[in-house]
Amino acid sequence: MNQRQGTTDERGQLVERHRTTTGGRDVAGGQSAATGGHGRAPKRGIAAGGYGEEAEEYEEQAHYRPLWIEEPARRRRLPDPVRTAAVRAVIVIAVTLIQAVTAFLCTLAGSWLAFPMVLSSVGSTVVATWAALDVWVTRQVWNQRNGVVSAPSSTARALRRERRKSRRQARTTERAQERIRRQGGTGQLSHS
Repeated sequence: MNQRQGTTDERGQLVERHRTTTGGRDVAGGQSAATGGHGRAPKRGIAAGGYGEEAEEYEEQAHYRPLWIEEPARRRRLPDPVRTAAVRAVIVIAVTLIQAVTAFLCTLAGSWLAFPMVLSSVGSTVVATWAALDVWVTRQVWNQRNGVVSAPSSTARALRRERRKSRRQARTTERAQERIRRQGGTGQLSHS
C-alpha cells in the first residue's frame, strides 16, 4: 500500500514522497530509509511519482550533511615572527622542564648524573627566561612597526605612507606603459 506525502521545497513547489507501509521503507527518488539519510539520491527518478530533475536535486541537498562546519576563529592568527618566537619558547621551556625532572630523579636515586643535570637545568632556565622575553619583545616590535598603535613614536604610519606612495608610483608607470602600448609604440625607442 503506497501513500503519497507532499512537502514543499525552497521554491514553493510540491515535492512528493512515496511511503511504502508494507516494507517499512521510505522511497524518495530511489533512496531508502535503510541508509539513514546520509547517502545521496541517485540521478534517476520515479516515473510514476512525477519526479523531475529539480526534485531530485532538492532530495540530494536534503540528504547531504557536511562532515564539519567551519566556525570563524576566535582570535586572529599571530604574526609569523611572533609565532616563530612562541614556538621556540615552548620548545625551550619543555626541554628545561624535562631536564629539571631528570635532575630531581637523579638526585633521589643518588646517580652521578645529578650534578651535571642540575647545572644544565640552571643554564636552561636562563635560556627559557630569555625565550619567553623574546616572545614579548618580538610582539611589541611587530606591533610598533606594523600594527595600528596610537602613539607618536609609532613608525606604522610612516611605513604605510611609504607603501602607499610606492604603490601609487607603480600604478602611474603601469598606466603610462599601457598608454604607450595602445598608441602603437610611438614615443618608444627601438633597441634593434
